[in-house]
Amino acid sequence: MTIKLPELSPLEEKLGHKFKDRDMLIQALTHRSFLNEHAEFSHPHNERLEFLGDAVLELIVTEYLYINYPNPEGELTTWRSALVNAKTLAGIANDLSFEDFLLLSKGEAKDKDSKARQYILANAIEALIGAIYIDGGIKAAKKFIDKNILSHLKHILESKLYIDPKSKFQETAQEKLGVTPTYKVLKEIGPDHAKIFTVGLYLGKEKIAEGNGSSKQEAQVSAAEAGLKAKKWG
Repeated sequence: MTIKLPELSPLEEKLGHKFKDRDMLIQALTHRSFLNEHAEFSHPHNERLEFLGDAVLELIVTEYLYINYPNPEGELTTWRSALVNAKTLAGIANDLSFEDFLLLSKGEAKDKDSKARQYILANAIEALIGAIYIDGGIKAAKKFIDKNILSHLKHILESKLYIDPKSKFQETAQEKLGVTPTYKVLKEIGPDHAKIFTVGLYLGKEKIAEGNGSSKQEAQVSAAEAGLKAKKWG
């Protein structure tokens, strides 16, 4: 069976990098699930490129922060985390319409709104950075990261997005209301290896929001994000 690949020129134009070796770009776009359905596909999945791209991204972002900001290490670390976390990278993937070019299994292609999709997109951006680095060197990778990732730093700093949602909700609740929020597990579903927790966020006895996650901590963060929106504290 012949596998029809998407036309990649529009993507290269958005990326600002024309690949000398198109196979690198195809590999960056190939999720492991696609190979499960297409064993005959001649390209490997993108996990090795993701491993490389993660390191390249961290180095370039760290160097930029070190050169441009005299802040203490702890602050720079939180800023870097906000720039390279899955939520930020998945948002960048959406800005680039990257999802339209990904090679996924039919099941993964349908599951567009899950947390798992966010990680697939974020990992694919890291794989893409790895591919650009191999194809064009550190200069090409830096150009992509400057344009598409470091350009978000100003907004992150101005909006204090580097403060995690739980800390932000707690600080704001204490400042505005003099109350410390609490969290309560409302529901657990699924087998032990794939549990989903639902957590409620409370101010006193009032439930402000709920959040879901594959761990209690992840569900608490999700609830805090929903709480910030509900209280319009974001």
